[in-house]
Amino acid sequence: MEPPRRAQPWWSGRNPVVWVRDWVRSTPGTHIWLLVIGVTSLVIASASEGLEQFLVHRTSSNIHELNEHPLPSLLISGFWIERPASFLLYVVMFELLHANVERWVGTWRWLLTVGGAHIAATLASQELVLLAIEGHRLPRSMTHVVDIGVSYGLAAAAGLLTYRLLPPWRYGYLVAVLVFFGIPLTTGATFTDFGHAIALTMGFAAWPLTPAAAAGAGEEEAEGEPSGGGEHIP
Repeated sequence: MEPPRRAQPWWSGRNPVVWVRDWVRSTPGTHIWLLVIGVTSLVIASASEGLEQFLVHRTSSNIHELNEHPLPSLLISGFWIERPASFLLYVVMFELLHANVERWVGTWRWLLTVGGAHIAATLASQELVLLAIEGHRLPRSMTHVVDIGVSYGLAAAAGLLTYRLLPPWRYGYLVAVLVFFGIPLTTGATFTDFGHAIALTMGFAAWPLTPAAAAGAGEEEAEGEPSGGGEHIP
Protein backbone atom coordinates (compact mmCIF):
# COMPACT_ATOMS: atom_id res chain seq x y z
CA MET A 1 0.00 0.00 0.00
CA GLU A 2 1.44 3.34 -1.06
CA PRO A 3 1.74 6.04 1.60
CA PRO A 4 -0.68 8.95 1.14
CA ARG A 5 0.70 11.83 -0.86
CA ARG A 6 1.13 15.15 0.87
CA ALA A 7 -0.97 17.99 -0.45
CA GLN A 8 1.11 20.41 -2.49
CA PRO A 9 0.77 24.20 -2.16
CA TRP A 10 -1.45 25.72 -4.82
CA TRP A 11 1.55 27.52 -6.35
CA SER A 12 3.78 24.43 -6.49
CA GLY A 13 5.20 23.61 -9.91
CA ARG A 14 3.44 26.48 -11.67
CA ASN A 15 4.80 28.92 -14.20
CA PRO A 16 5.73 32.11 -12.24
CA VAL A 17 3.94 34.33 -14.75
CA VAL A 18 0.78 32.25 -14.46
CA TRP A 19 1.15 32.22 -10.68
CA VAL A 20 1.35 36.03 -10.50
CA ARG A 21 -1.58 36.42 -12.90
CA ASP A 22 -3.77 34.06 -10.88
CA TRP A 23 -2.72 35.71 -7.61
CA VAL A 24 -3.74 39.15 -8.89
CA ARG A 25 -7.00 37.82 -10.33
CA SER A 26 -7.89 36.20 -7.03
CA THR A 27 -7.30 39.45 -5.11
CA PRO A 28 -8.70 42.22 -7.34
CA GLY A 29 -9.57 44.63 -4.52
CA THR A 30 -6.06 44.63 -3.10
CA HIS A 31 -4.40 45.28 -6.44
CA ILE A 32 -6.85 47.91 -7.64
CA TRP A 33 -6.25 49.72 -4.35
CA LEU A 34 -2.49 49.43 -4.83
CA LEU A 35 -2.78 50.74 -8.39
CA VAL A 36 -4.68 53.83 -7.24
CA ILE A 37 -2.17 54.46 -4.45
CA GLY A 38 0.64 54.14 -6.99
CA VAL A 39 -0.99 56.79 -9.18
CA THR A 40 -1.62 59.20 -6.30
CA SER A 41 1.94 58.67 -5.06
CA LEU A 42 3.26 59.64 -8.49
CA VAL A 43 1.08 62.75 -8.41
CA ILE A 44 2.49 63.81 -5.02
CA ALA A 45 6.07 62.97 -6.04
CA SER A 46 5.85 65.08 -9.20
CA ALA A 47 3.94 68.00 -7.65
CA SER A 48 5.49 71.24 -6.49
CA GLU A 49 5.83 71.76 -2.76
CA GLY A 50 2.83 74.07 -2.64
CA LEU A 51 0.64 71.70 -4.66
CA GLU A 52 1.80 68.75 -2.59
CA GLN A 53 0.76 70.46 0.64
CA PHE A 54 -2.58 71.41 -0.87
CA LEU A 55 -3.29 67.84 -2.01
CA VAL A 56 -2.22 66.28 1.28
CA HIS A 57 -4.43 68.61 3.32
CA ARG A 58 -7.34 68.57 0.86
CA THR A 59 -7.51 64.78 0.85
CA SER A 60 -7.14 64.42 4.63
CA SER A 61 -9.98 63.13 6.77
CA ASN A 62 -9.35 65.71 9.49
CA ILE A 63 -12.01 67.57 11.45
CA HIS A 64 -12.20 70.43 8.97
CA GLU A 65 -12.60 68.21 5.91
CA LEU A 66 -15.02 65.86 7.69
CA ASN A 67 -17.22 68.85 8.47
CA GLU A 68 -16.98 70.28 4.96
CA HIS A 69 -16.93 67.11 2.83
CA PRO A 70 -17.66 64.11 5.10
CA LEU A 71 -18.17 61.30 2.58
CA PRO A 72 -15.48 62.29 0.03
CA SER A 73 -12.86 62.85 2.74
CA LEU A 74 -13.53 59.44 4.32
CA LEU A 75 -13.22 57.72 0.95
CA ILE A 76 -10.40 59.66 -0.69
CA SER A 77 -8.10 59.69 2.35
CA GLY A 78 -7.69 55.94 2.03
CA PHE A 79 -6.05 56.24 -1.40
CA TRP A 80 -3.12 58.49 -0.53
CA ILE A 81 0.10 58.03 1.40
CA GLU A 82 2.04 60.96 2.78
CA ARG A 83 5.49 59.76 1.66
CA PRO A 84 5.59 58.35 -1.90
CA ALA A 85 9.04 56.90 -1.18
CA SER A 86 7.31 54.40 1.12
CA PHE A 87 5.20 52.97 -1.71
CA LEU A 88 7.28 49.79 -2.12
CA LEU A 89 6.94 49.09 1.60
CA TYR A 90 3.18 49.38 1.24
CA VAL A 91 3.28 46.99 -1.72
CA VAL A 92 4.90 44.38 0.51
CA MET A 93 2.42 44.94 3.34
CA PHE A 94 -0.55 44.81 0.96
CA GLU A 95 0.63 41.50 -0.47
CA LEU A 96 1.28 39.99 2.96
CA LEU A 97 -1.86 41.26 4.69
CA HIS A 98 -4.59 42.45 2.35
CA ALA A 99 -4.02 39.94 -0.45
CA ASN A 100 -3.93 36.95 1.89
CA VAL A 101 -7.06 38.07 3.74
CA GLU A 102 -8.96 38.89 0.53
CA ARG A 103 -8.07 35.54 -1.02
CA TRP A 104 -9.18 33.75 2.14
CA VAL A 105 -12.49 35.45 3.00
CA GLY A 106 -13.43 36.84 -0.41
CA THR A 107 -13.38 40.36 -1.80
CA TRP A 108 -16.65 41.60 -0.32
CA ARG A 109 -16.00 40.35 3.22
CA TRP A 110 -12.46 41.74 3.05
CA LEU A 111 -13.76 45.09 1.83
CA LEU A 112 -16.42 45.19 4.55
CA THR A 113 -13.78 44.57 7.21
CA VAL A 114 -11.08 46.99 6.08
CA GLY A 115 -13.50 49.65 4.82
CA GLY A 116 -15.52 49.59 8.02
CA ALA A 117 -12.35 49.74 10.10
CA HIS A 118 -11.00 52.68 8.09
CA ILE A 119 -14.22 54.65 8.59
CA ALA A 120 -14.68 53.78 12.26
CA ALA A 121 -11.03 54.40 13.19
CA THR A 122 -10.97 57.71 11.32
CA LEU A 123 -14.15 59.03 12.94
CA ALA A 124 -13.17 57.84 16.43
CA SER A 125 -9.63 59.21 16.26
CA GLN A 126 -10.81 62.60 14.99
CA GLU A 127 -13.43 62.71 17.71
CA LEU A 128 -10.58 62.21 20.17
CA VAL A 129 -8.75 65.15 18.58
CA LEU A 130 -11.89 67.29 18.83
CA LEU A 131 -12.33 66.47 22.52
CA ALA A 132 -8.67 67.31 23.16
CA ILE A 133 -9.07 70.66 21.37
CA GLU A 134 -12.21 71.49 23.34
CA GLY A 135 -10.36 70.55 26.54
CA HIS A 136 -7.47 72.86 25.55
CA ARG A 137 -5.03 69.95 25.42
CA LEU A 138 -4.38 70.42 21.70
CA PRO A 139 -4.21 73.62 19.61
CA ARG A 140 -7.14 74.49 17.36
CA SER A 141 -4.83 74.12 14.35
CA MET A 142 -5.19 70.36 14.80
CA THR A 143 -8.54 70.59 13.02
CA HIS A 144 -6.41 70.75 9.86
CA VAL A 145 -4.01 67.96 10.82
CA VAL A 146 -2.88 65.65 8.00
CA ASP A 147 -4.78 62.38 8.32
CA ILE A 148 -4.37 60.32 5.17
CA GLY A 149 -3.14 56.83 4.48
CA VAL A 150 -4.02 53.19 4.48
CA SER A 151 -2.73 52.12 7.88
CA TYR A 152 -6.17 51.66 9.48
CA GLY A 153 -7.14 49.16 6.80
CA LEU A 154 -3.82 47.37 7.20
CA ALA A 155 -4.36 47.13 10.96
CA ALA A 156 -7.79 45.55 10.42
CA ALA A 157 -6.35 43.07 7.91
CA ALA A 158 -3.56 42.21 10.37
CA GLY A 159 -6.16 41.42 13.01
CA LEU A 160 -8.28 39.24 10.75
CA LEU A 161 -5.26 37.39 9.39
CA THR A 162 -4.69 35.97 12.87
CA TYR A 163 -7.44 33.41 12.24
CA ARG A 164 -5.85 32.31 8.97
CA LEU A 165 -2.74 30.96 10.69
CA LEU A 166 -2.59 27.59 12.40
CA PRO A 167 -1.22 27.06 15.91
CA PRO A 168 1.46 27.54 17.08
CA TRP A 169 2.21 30.17 14.42
CA ARG A 170 -1.05 31.92 15.24
CA TYR A 171 0.01 32.62 18.82
CA GLY A 172 3.43 33.98 17.88
CA TYR A 173 1.87 36.19 15.21
CA LEU A 174 -0.78 37.42 17.66
CA VAL A 175 1.83 38.41 20.22
CA ALA A 176 3.85 40.23 17.56
CA VAL A 177 0.79 42.16 16.35
CA LEU A 178 -0.26 43.14 19.85
CA VAL A 179 3.25 44.32 20.68
CA PHE A 180 3.59 46.25 17.42
CA PHE A 181 0.36 48.19 17.90
CA GLY A 182 0.35 48.16 21.71
CA ILE A 183 3.70 49.77 22.47
CA PRO A 184 2.89 53.09 20.73
CA LEU A 185 -0.53 53.06 22.38
CA THR A 186 0.99 52.85 25.86
CA THR A 187 3.94 55.20 25.30
CA GLY A 188 2.66 58.62 24.36
CA ALA A 189 -0.13 57.57 22.02
CA THR A 190 -1.25 59.86 19.20
CA PHE A 191 -4.71 59.94 17.63
CA THR A 192 -3.33 57.67 14.89
CA ASP A 193 -2.23 55.06 17.44
CA PHE A 194 -5.72 55.18 18.92
CA GLY A 195 -7.18 54.64 15.44
CA HIS A 196 -4.87 51.68 14.84
CA ALA A 197 -6.10 50.05 18.05
CA ILE A 198 -9.72 50.44 16.96
CA ALA A 199 -9.02 49.06 13.48
CA LEU A 200 -7.09 46.11 14.89
CA THR A 201 -9.94 45.33 17.28
CA MET A 202 -12.42 45.42 14.40
CA GLY A 203 -10.21 42.98 12.51
CA PHE A 204 -10.29 40.60 15.48
CA ALA A 205 -14.06 41.05 15.73
CA ALA A 206 -14.54 40.06 12.08
CA TRP A 207 -14.10 36.35 12.90
CA PRO A 208 -17.74 35.57 11.90
CA LEU A 209 -16.88 36.58 8.31
CA THR A 210 -14.17 33.93 7.97
CA PRO A 211 -14.59 30.55 6.25
CA ALA A 212 -13.43 28.91 9.48
CA ALA A 213 -16.38 30.44 11.36
CA ALA A 214 -18.80 29.31 8.63
CA ALA A 215 -17.36 25.79 8.73
CA GLY A 216 -17.74 25.69 12.51
CA ALA A 217 -21.37 26.78 12.27
CA GLY A 218 -22.02 24.12 9.62
CA GLU A 219 -20.57 21.42 11.85
CA GLU A 220 -22.73 22.53 14.76
CA GLU A 221 -25.84 22.39 12.58
CA ALA A 222 -24.90 18.93 11.35
CA GLU A 223 -24.42 17.72 14.92
CA GLY A 224 -27.82 19.06 15.84
CA GLU A 225 -29.62 17.09 13.10
CA PRO A 226 -31.34 13.84 14.11
CA SER A 227 -29.34 10.73 13.18
CA GLY A 228 -32.26 8.32 13.00
CA GLY A 229 -35.02 8.07 10.47
CA GLY A 230 -37.86 8.78 12.90
CA GLU A 231 -39.63 12.06 13.44
CA HIS A 232 -37.65 14.57 15.45
CA ILE A 233 -39.58 15.95 18.40
CA PRO A 234 -38.11 19.13 19.95
